[in-house]
Amino acid sequence: MTPQQYVQDKAAASGSSFYYAFLFLPQHRRAAITAFYAFCREVDDVVDDIVDAGVAQTKLAWWRNEVTQAFAGQPSHPVMQALLPLASDFQIQAHHLHAVIEGCQMDLAQTRYLDYPNLQRYCHLVAGVVGEVAARIFGQTDPATTAYAHAMGQAFQLTNIIRDVGEDAQRGRIYLPINELQRFDVKAHELLQRTPSDRFTALMRFQAQRAHTLYDEALTLLPAADRRSQKPGLMMASIYRTLLREIEHDGFQVLHQRVSLTPLRKFWLAWKVQALGRW
Repeated sequence: MTPQQYVQDKAAASGSSFYYAFLFLPQHRRAAITAFYAFCREVDDVVDDIVDAGVAQTKLAWWRNEVTQAFAGQPSHPVMQALLPLASDFQIQAHHLHAVIEGCQMDLAQTRYLDYPNLQRYCHLVAGVVGEVAARIFGQTDPATTAYAHAMGQAFQLTNIIRDVGEDAQRGRIYLPINELQRFDVKAHELLQRTPSDRFTALMRFQAQRAHTLYDEALTLLPAADRRSQKPGLMMASIYRTLLREIEHDGFQVLHQRVSLTPLRKFWLAWKVQALGRW
């Protein structure tokens, strides 16, 4: 299997909303974003799939070294072999990949966040930096687009957090800030035991409104000059925000189920942005 086929299979197998936006890109850009996304999936899977924290730490240390070696011209993993030949074309640097690894490292060391500023640091590493790299690959021409990409990445990550409250609780993780749990009188054990309540629903409405505010802020920050090039990001925004609205419509039934959109609906939402500019 070639490195290119490996990253293609990795991206397609994830079923992610990101994959549908990739389909509309020119081949060179699609190859770069697919390889970068496969890298993100590899390091994220270390945290999600490896039960032994010590083993996961060792694996992330291996990835840190692999990134350093790859940018020194010696990639050994197929993901890095696929990504490195394209990195310079899109100004992808080692520190971008190390930031993503650092964010995954936080998942091994931290299962609670005191307040939103603390959570923002995590979101910046695992989503904001990803958005920054993606914007470059999509064809960013205005430096101001980076701020848009960071805000949109934060919005995506907050949507993920809302969607995955129940799944994360099963892993012993609570991303909702502690001071906000206290504000809405939601106890940590209620989340860990996945006990729904009106208080929990009110807390989630608050989280959803924050995500919506970030989506709106991101759109305001996107320079007119880059609106066309950043269509793939807007496709993802359409899919993610539609998912958020579905979760809201269902009354935040996220403790015992994972709300998702069908592949056909994701494709339709992506196509509407591509063809009609509507999201």
